[in-house]
Amino acid sequence: MNDLVISENTRVTLNFALSLEDGSMVDSNLEQAAVTFSVGDGSLLPGFERALFGLKAGDEAEFTIPPEQGFGQPNEHNIQVVKRDQFEPDITLEVGMMFSFADAAGGELPGVVTDFDESEVTVDFNHPLAGRTLGFHVVIHDVEAAELH
Repeated sequence: MNDLVISENTRVTLNFALSLEDGSMVDSNLEQAAVTFSVGDGSLLPGFERALFGLKAGDEAEFTIPPEQGFGQPNEHNIQVVKRDQFEPDITLEVGMMFSFADAAGGELPGVVTDFDESEVTVDFNHPLAGRTLGFHVVIHDVEAAELH
């Protein structure tokens, strides 16, 4: 094990658990293979990465990330009303259903149905964890210098 600490230009191998304020588990790989990422590669929330700074291989830590450093606060402009005919006619809509929509750039944008009637469907395009305080438990297995490209 080396003494390199997590910072910019490091590659980190870890296990994690993500939970909400009420203790409910959102995601975890504690019972699975560790994952490896390079700090700043965009695969993790910047707030999560910053919370890891200073940790080294062998460390175990718990920390809380407020919404502003996680998925942000919900934005009312991300709630849209869509005509019912934009959905397949044979779909039985339910509040909470998630659909994938095409965004302006041609990518996919997930949205959750929050309300509907015969003519319109209200869809929330905010991230499901927007506005939530996130709790992380991490186990750091390895920290090494990242290859710069």
